Amino acid sequence: MAGLVNYIKESFGELKNNVSWPTWAEAQSLTILVAVFSIIFSLAIWGVDTVFSKVITAYFQSIS
Repeated sequence: MAGLVNYIKESFGELKNNVSWPTWAEAQSLTILVAVFSIIFSLAIWGVDTVFSKVITAYFQSIS
C-alpha cells in the first residue's frame, strides 16, 4: 500500500514540475480545433456508411 501512495505522490510531482501545460487560450483553441475535426470526420464516416449501405441494399435486392 505504501508503494501505491508513493507512486501517486511522485505522479503528482511529475505533473506539477515537469509537464509544460498550455495556456488557457491555447487550450481553448486546441479544444475547438479538435471538436471541428471530430465533427468533420464523423460526417465523412456517416456519408461513406450511408453510401455503402445503399450499395449493399441495392446489390442484395438485385440478386433476390
